[in-house]
Amino acid sequence: MYICINKVLRMHIPDSFIPLLQAAVYWLVALVFIALSLRWARAEMREEKVPLVAVLTAGIFAIQAINVPIPWGTSGHMMGAALAAIVLGSPFAAVFVLTLVLIVQGVLFGDGGITVMGANIINMGVIGGFVGFSSYKGLNRVLKNPYPAAFAAAWLSLFVAALACAVEMALAGTFPLGLGLFSMGLYHAVIGVIEGALTAIALFLISSARPDILSRESGVTA
Repeated sequence: MYICINKVLRMHIPDSFIPLLQAAVYWLVALVFIALSLRWARAEMREEKVPLVAVLTAGIFAIQAINVPIPWGTSGHMMGAALAAIVLGSPFAAVFVLTLVLIVQGVLFGDGGITVMGANIINMGVIGGFVGFSSYKGLNRVLKNPYPAAFAAAWLSLFVAALACAVEMALAGTFPLGLGLFSMGLYHAVIGVIEGALTAIALFLISSARPDILSRESGVTA
């Protein structure tokens, strides 16, 4: 049981942790959002935005490759969905970027399963992106400051995605719902502080150096 939870705590669900029928359902849902993210890419990814998308994808891949030790005998990594959504101005941008990252991780590095990749895309790309972007927009309107809004939104995106993963594991019968929610929630509440800080710092650095490349939807004024 502990080994199962420890693997899922890293937010990359391995193969066999979800029955194939359930995994197929997650894949179908993920494919809908992937199609919508491709439509976003065709409409929004003009020539000047391609390098930014490439840098964000590489950066998110890098931060996900760095495991952060946690006092409870395990480790984990950041997600990056909120950062992609905020900087590029759309939750579909997060789906697009995180899908690319997860495909490379799963196919080339064996980090996350292939049959369950749909669930991983839903958790990190769809839930992470939409929660991160919508909460950022709302908080930024209230706080009138994009950086604490980005911090809180990134923390929340990771936390909610982790709880969704725990629910999926309970539905799959991998581990009990209560234990999963407690473990995933507590663990990612801690990791989320680092996620939030990195997101706010990255947004500040980009807005300081090249505010012109930020989407108007980012809420950061040049």
